[in-house]
Amino acid sequence: MDTPEQPQIYLITPPTIDPATFPDRLARVLDGTEIACIRLALAGSDEDAIARAADACREVAHARDVALVISNHVLLAQRLGLDGVHLDDAARSVRAARKELGADAIVGSFCGTSRHDGMTAGEAGADYVAFGPVGEVALGTGNRAERDLFQWWSEMIEVPVVAEGGLTPELVAELAPCTDFFGLGDEIWGDDDPLRALDTLLAPMR
Repeated sequence: MDTPEQPQIYLITPPTIDPATFPDRLARVLDGTEIACIRLALAGSDEDAIARAADACREVAHARDVALVISNHVLLAQRLGLDGVHLDDAARSVRAARKELGADAIVGSFCGTSRHDGMTAGEAGADYVAFGPVGEVALGTGNRAERDLFQWWSEMIEVPVVAEGGLTPELVAELAPCTDFFGLGDEIWGDDDPLRALDTLLAPMR
């Protein structure tokens, strides 16, 4: 039996970012380790502020051939030239987002701890499903996504799966055999050196 590939890293931005300083922090992380995708997970509904942040991050990401998706804003994803959308409402919007953005766009779905929602999202055309939180943080309903959910998914379902929310080195070690991506955000951006924090988190995989 082949050894499974290591999970890839999916970066999640802070809810508020300074377009003048955050791109440099993002660039340092992208230049220091291989990143599969970035999610703009911005709070609020000020489209001008979101657009400024998206423009700054897109320039950094696309210069390094890293995909950039945005949380929930399907129309903004299109308008701002982003690579797709991450939806927080389980499977409810997947089909509509896929129709709006087309076959080549990335459409992801956060499904909390629900196998049913995950399977429904996959059937509706999601490129990946995210479960979480895996650690002690408030995300979704707050109910934890346990290892057996990821184990079952990896054995039964072909749609790639993301583990996110409250990751620690111990959880990375526990979940690495049964997830395709680790979604990392708050775990690193609060550190003065987010690349160092990322390396510490991922040490069990290296």
